[in-house]
Amino acid sequence: MEPLVSIIIPAYNAEDYLGRCIDSILNQEYQNLEIIVIDDGSSDGTAALLDDYAQKDERIRAIHQKNAGVSASRNHGLDIARGEYVQFADSDDFITPDSTKLLVRTAMEKDCDLVIADFYRVNGKRLSQKGDIDAEHVMDRMEFASYMIENPADYYYGVLWNKLFRRSIIEEQQIRMDVEIDWCEDFLFNLEYIRYAETFYAIQAPVYYYVKRKDSLVSQGVSISNTVKMKITVFDYYNAFYRDLYEENYSEVKQKVRMFLISTAMDGLVMPSIAPGSAKLGEERIRVAKAAVADTDGILTNLYYFRKLLEYYLGLSATLKKISLDEALLLLLFEGVQQFESRKEIAELAGITGQKAYRALQRLKKEKLIDYEADTEGRISVVLLEKSKEYVEEIDHAMEECRKASLNGFSEADADAARTMAVRVNKNVKEKLVKVSGTAVNDGEERTRSTAHGRTKKNITSDNTASVSQTLL
Repeated sequence: MEPLVSIIIPAYNAEDYLGRCIDSILNQEYQNLEIIVIDDGSSDGTAALLDDYAQKDERIRAIHQKNAGVSASRNHGLDIARGEYVQFADSDDFITPDSTKLLVRTAMEKDCDLVIADFYRVNGKRLSQKGDIDAEHVMDRMEFASYMIENPADYYYGVLWNKLFRRSIIEEQQIRMDVEIDWCEDFLFNLEYIRYAETFYAIQAPVYYYVKRKDSLVSQGVSISNTVKMKITVFDYYNAFYRDLYEENYSEVKQKVRMFLISTAMDGLVMPSIAPGSAKLGEERIRVAKAAVADTDGILTNLYYFRKLLEYYLGLSATLKKISLDEALLLLLFEGVQQFESRKEIAELAGITGQKAYRALQRLKKEKLIDYEADTEGRISVVLLEKSKEYVEEIDHAMEECRKASLNGFSEADADAARTMAVRVNKNVKEKLVKVSGTAVNDGEERTRSTAHGRTKKNITSDNTASVSQTLL
């Protein structure tokens, strides 16, 4: 069974936007959740709204307390959390549909203590993606800290809501928010957690929508002298963290550590700005509602929505592996079929334009994921290279997620009937490939055919190919 995840949301006078936040969590593809919402003595309709949500979904735990501040609220949530993992959200923000699934999957597959991810910075109708680490491997504490020291006041490292924590570490070390600090208290929590975490992984896909700038210290009426004191307190802890980490080599990073004070000369951590290349809110990668696949009438309409569902899941895999959706579609196709009558046939089977297919082929070859050659008659032979293995594994995972989603809401009998029909369609597709392309196809058996150069190439070897062809036709 999937591990329980505790999502903690502090809320104060959040009546206008708390619903959007909770809805984004309830609509997660990952469902084994407990949603702990702490109403911190709100004076508007937050309490009533929260209680209404809690009555409708038993996963929501509505907690009401006297106003004590955001740190006390988060601590309260941690005190009663039961999940194996902990995720945080702010009441005026919301999360992507695959947020928790992606974080948990990464934590489990990579056996990581901390997963950190990109996020969207939203300003009105515009958004831009924010990240920092581009490593694609499990990091130890030293490597993770070496990234963090380069951008010490970056929201990416300082906030809680783009991360997944192991609750066992939090409880064993009794890590909590410092209620005496009103500035960078979440960063202090992160630093304390990092002291005890051993393995880290960064996801280059956004999992969170950061919507509004939190009120500054000045607007809250905090005195300048208290602000300075808090910054010194945070810096002292930050300095001690790197001194302990580097020990006798601390002098090598001392100057970089001091950059923290310069970077935080403004109020709070460095705010991610909206980049010139930002997009409109709503144009980012959006999930096709699962219900749409089952609810729409007509074969063509259902095929359209299934195609969109496939693109959604493949789009995530493409983002994670830093390739385009077109390249992911071609890798999906090439996993099963390696012989084609022409480049046009590749494009048609992948469901993209010839120009897109050509560009994707060139990029895949340049990145040494595939090799291909054309004979004198224009027939193309494709070979998946060793480097493509990890990409194909990620794509296979996306295909499995897509299959599950396409059967969402089906009864077991209907799901079995759909699978049976898929087998028949797969068979017909394979037969068509043989007739049209001369491609040899046989479940569970490898076949080869001679090329114009007198060599043989491997063709379809797994039943996955049929699903690929069915999906892309």
